[in-house]
Amino acid sequence: MSNEIELIKDPGLPEHKLRQSDVDPKAADRAERQVAILFGLSSLGTIVFIYSYLYIPVDRFIFIPLMGDQNLHQLLLGLGFAAALLFIGLGAVHWAKTLMPDHEVIAHRHELRSPDSDREAFVKTAKEGATAAGLGRRSLIKRSLGLSLGLVGLSPILFLGDLGPTPGNALKTTSWKAGSRLVTDPGDRPIRPEDLEIGAVAQTLPELAPGKDHHSLNDIAKDAVLLIRLRPEEFNLDAERLSWTYQGIIAFSKICSHMGCAVALYEQTTKHLLCPCHQSTFDVTRAAKVIFGPAARPLPQLAITVDAEGFLIAQAPFNEPVGPSFWERSA
Repeated sequence: MSNEIELIKDPGLPEHKLRQSDVDPKAADRAERQVAILFGLSSLGTIVFIYSYLYIPVDRFIFIPLMGDQNLHQLLLGLGFAAALLFIGLGAVHWAKTLMPDHEVIAHRHELRSPDSDREAFVKTAKEGATAAGLGRRSLIKRSLGLSLGLVGLSPILFLGDLGPTPGNALKTTSWKAGSRLVTDPGDRPIRPEDLEIGAVAQTLPELAPGKDHHSLNDIAKDAVLLIRLRPEEFNLDAERLSWTYQGIIAFSKICSHMGCAVALYEQTTKHLLCPCHQSTFDVTRAAKVIFGPAARPLPQLAITVDAEGFLIAQAPFNEPVGPSFWERSA
């Protein structure tokens, strides 16, 4: 047996085979119409996307067998934009496979940076490719492609609408105002001082305004307040802050000043409030001063008293924005 290794001969390129569209003008025209239809379907998908974004309510639902109730707004947004991109891709592939030149080309390897002659050759080849692709002759493809790409390009512009409207003072204010009764959450039951024992904690909200039958989630996210009752002598507060309490009952925003999580844990023995998200810890006896964790500010304190009927009420709104920092916040 010979130890010589036989080199595999270069098989070369197979014989080029012409496509139907290369030899039959009718087939080429048919392929052109098919490409235009695909680009047209892309345009239709973009129109569905734009219409859904502008005119279909975000809370509109429809029932779909095997899928149940689906949000029509989100469904058509997804299907419309997916169709817009899909049919552009399918149209481009079909165009390349049926109408663009498919001659085999050998490209020799070279350095990463092309010499100037190759760069000039690239520009020349690109121009020849555009000519060979028939953009000049096949105006139907050119127009339908331009329409589909133009409409798809418009779609992201719609999302700029979600940047507004500007919040105004919405981040700086809550539903609390002078005279707002503190009510239990859940239950909406007004609270008297005697309802809270020493060491007790209660989550409260402002009493519903006339004409409202429930608290919205947005309101709860800003208005939630924790009531905590201590012995008056346990507080280490200045005179003003002490006047914001009532018979040992103190009220703080439940919204963490770090990232807006709910400060839901109270350590009765240490008199500390703990945010479970990032472990920011607040000392209740010292006006919710931060003693641990990433929170930058104490929890805002709500000044409280009682009304003529003996129910706990707010003396005034919060004197500072609740929740995490935002650009327009002064401190």
